Amino acid sequence: MIESATDQLIIEQRDHTLQITISNPPANTWNLENLSALQALVEDASRDLDLYAIVVTGAGEKFFSAGADLNVFADGDREVAASMAAAFGAAFEALADFRGVTIAAINGYAMGGGLECALACDIRVAESHAMLALPEATVGLLPCGGGTQRLSWLVGEGWAKRMILCGERVDAETALRIGLVEEVVDRGQALGKALALAQQVGRQSPTSVSVCKSLIARARDNCMASAYAQERADFVDLFDSKDCAEGVNAFLEKRPPVWVNG
Repeated sequence: MIESATDQLIIEQRDHTLQITISNPPANTWNLENLSALQALVEDASRDLDLYAIVVTGAGEKFFSAGADLNVFADGDREVAASMAAAFGAAFEALADFRGVTIAAINGYAMGGGLECALACDIRVAESHAMLALPEATVGLLPCGGGTQRLSWLVGEGWAKRMILCGERVDAETALRIGLVEEVVDRGQALGKALALAQQVGRQSPTSVSVCKSLIARARDNCMASAYAQERADFVDLFDSKDCAEGVNAFLEKRPPVWVNG
């Protein structure tokens, strides 16, 4: 059974979905404790073959997460900075590398490390009042949880520079227009929509989803020409899985497939 190592991350398992709620009032900020706990939770979830999706949201109605607690950096300690940077990287890379699908239900402000958490997810659903920003440069810092890389990939260099170099905040509708989020919903509806998407994931073959996700990432991280060859090789390898035979035969027999994730 998956358990959270901190009361700052509340977890609930819903069928094949693990819901993680960031609960560190007043602004759901990140610290060494909850970043380490997030990494452990996601790694445990990756090992649990019964979990196909993770949904991350924030407690309350105002904040998804406001990012790091800047009090941590007030004395300018390099060792503290290095520890926090490593923790941000490890937690959000674990989230990005989760075997299944990760969905951010952005229910309010997603600032700095809060937005970086959402950027590490596969899909983002924002409520209409949400505000998103990477404002680290306004306090002499920079996004160290993957933000400079993942934001640029999602929205392009121009908007990444506006948000990071100019400190520009974007509202939910702008985020949708520039490709930062995939859907905007009414206040209070992000979690429900994210859970519904997670249920859709549960109707897919878990083995296929995992391979497809890695191939999509390969298009970003590697040369596309090499990804084409890997895509074809992985397609053939799927025929060694029980889920492949089940999926094809279930379709032909006009019945729902019963996935065994193997």
